[in-house]
Amino acid sequence: MEILNSLIANLQTPMFLAFLLGIFATLVKSDLKFPDGMYTGITIYLLFAIGLKGGVKLNSTTIEEFYKPAIAALTLCISIPILAYYILTKLGGYDKENAAALSAHYGSVSAVTFSEALAFLESLHIPYEGYMPSMLAIMEIPAIIVALFILKINSSKEKESMSWKKVAHELFTGKGTLLLIGGLIIGMISGKKGHEQFAPLFEVPFRGMLILFLLEVGIVTGRRITDLKKAGVFLIAFGILFPICNGMFGLILGKTVGLSMGGATILATLSASASYIAAPAAIRIAIPEASPAIYLTSSLAITFPFNLSVGLPLYLSVSKYLYGV
Repeated sequence: MEILNSLIANLQTPMFLAFLLGIFATLVKSDLKFPDGMYTGITIYLLFAIGLKGGVKLNSTTIEEFYKPAIAALTLCISIPILAYYILTKLGGYDKENAAALSAHYGSVSAVTFSEALAFLESLHIPYEGYMPSMLAIMEIPAIIVALFILKINSSKEKESMSWKKVAHELFTGKGTLLLIGGLIIGMISGKKGHEQFAPLFEVPFRGMLILFLLEVGIVTGRRITDLKKAGVFLIAFGILFPICNGMFGLILGKTVGLSMGGATILATLSASASYIAAPAAIRIAIPEASPAIYLTSSLAITFPFNLSVGLPLYLSVSKYLYGV
């Protein structure tokens, strides 16, 4: 009953409904589309806003409060791609390149899923630690590096196509990383005084921008729905069951390191999410042999909609059970 109530509450949020509208627009072949550059502009806004707000909270957070959750986040983004790789190669029968590509996507995180988790908890008036955006920044890059390292040590021949210099440049200078980490640093240095200056632009309009972004993501997801016919049963099952397992792992770890119920729910959501911004850019350079039809379909057309609709209320309901609420 608790899961059902949370599910109904989530399905009624304007963010999720906008996502559905985007899918519907694609399925009915509507001419709805965002102007060139608007998608990029909204992405920049959301990532920078997340970083800025998280940095302000970090300004008043002690090392004692922060270091255990940070270690938990690192543990998750290192262990998830390792587990994913061996599941995909041993049980799924995937070749090493596609297994590593998928592992990188599932070990990394989705900023949009994270943003929706924040909005979902806030709509239910459930508090969470203000420094959680820093967990997003911590978890975005390491998993991709781990997945590429796994591929390297499991390859019988040296991969000429893998340029670590190019990959590192993409990872550490990409807009997602720069905006998140840069925003965190700016918010942390400027503190509450700085927050007063940027709050009118980055606080109140945030949810409206998120709704627009999810409308566009819905349009993009709708274009990938037809790829599900080619995905196969294993990939569909993996794209749903693996995130659930990761989410439960994240919940338990979050409770263990002392996060609040809301904080543990967010950590679970990060653990269960799959990147479709940072990881694809890096994988395109590092593993050109990997098929975008596999890793983009899995992360964007299977895992993202699942987390947005069912995953968030599921993680919250299990979190309530763990915390005895």
